[in-house]
Amino acid sequence: MSDATLHDTRQNPDDFVVQIADQVESFLVAVTEVAKGDEPESAVPFLLLEVSQLLLAGGRLGAHEDIVPDDRYEPDPGPEQDVDDLRLNFARLLDPIDVYSEVFDPYEPRKAPVPARLSDDLADIITDLRHGMAHYRAGRTTEALWWWQFSYFSNWGPTASAALRALQSVLIHVRLNQPLEELDGLDTDQADIGDETLEFEAGRVMAEEIGDPLGVPRGQ
Repeated sequence: MSDATLHDTRQNPDDFVVQIADQVESFLVAVTEVAKGDEPESAVPFLLLEVSQLLLAGGRLGAHEDIVPDDRYEPDPGPEQDVDDLRLNFARLLDPIDVYSEVFDPYEPRKAPVPARLSDDLADIITDLRHGMAHYRAGRTTEALWWWQFSYFSNWGPTASAALRALQSVLIHVRLNQPLEELDGLDTDQADIGDETLEFEAGRVMAEEIGDPLGVPRGQ
């Protein structure tokens, strides 16, 4: 299945794999456009929308019975596309809010939050989704579904959920006129960070960068 036949009208749009592939491709195309930085004022709400829609596909994959691949060993999907440029573009675009705090497993008692980056999250999600898309475009649809389901549980699902929560938090602070505190030189490579400091790990949302374009009055 080539790019030219990815949306062949002879495909049944009711097929589960076609629907998942459509959602995955839509996300990949959309966030790649956001990373170009042509409309920085709408990046956060647009990413919130795209990650939310992607997680709908993830939820469907998670609720589906275990998908078993046709072959015992995964066929080589070919070389992975480099995402470093996308990662750097997202880091520049989201600079004021790139770093945030996350708890990896909410069911592990007293698990301390750790710093994470939205730019890393988005790049990792894109890498996982492209891997499955390579199988899909090669006509290995069961392999694609298996990979998307497996990586949903093992990586991109939790990563997208964390990114969604961070993006949602940014808009909550902006829309409710609750500016985030400024970072004090903290970064993701620091291991010992207190809980009180981590409250502000998301960084400072500058009013002129996010609030003003959304029409939110600045706090006094």
